[in-house]
Amino acid sequence: MSYKITRKNEAVKYEAPGHYDVQTTRLHNPQDVNDGSIVMGLSHFLPGGGVEYGSNPKESIYYVVEGEMYIESEVGTENEVKTTLYPGDSYHCGPNTKKSAKNTGATCAQMLVCIVTPPEAK
Repeated sequence: MSYKITRKNEAVKYEAPGHYDVQTTRLHNPQDVNDGSIVMGLSHFLPGGGVEYGSNPKESIYYVVEGEMYIESEVGTENEVKTTLYPGDSYHCGPNTKKSAKNTGATCAQMLVCIVTPPEAK
């Protein structure tokens, strides 16, 4: 298959390691298309919900659709980032970048997550 359409009611719920007070849904996987390498999901964070500080071996983009998410990245280094993302803001990081995210707002936050799977991990 060289394309895949996912309807909003077809998103698959899953458990994401290191996440808390969140409902994660998967929209697309690399195997959905020929030679695919992108994972895309939509996460729904309750107030106070988030992702523990850590890293993964994949390039990632977080796009805030609704609400606000506080991001800490590479804490204790010269590349340290501590900022709040609002609707329309995004955060892009390379493989193995240490980071955390937390909904610091009073309402549910929605964040679109795109992860690129390295060729050697396919």
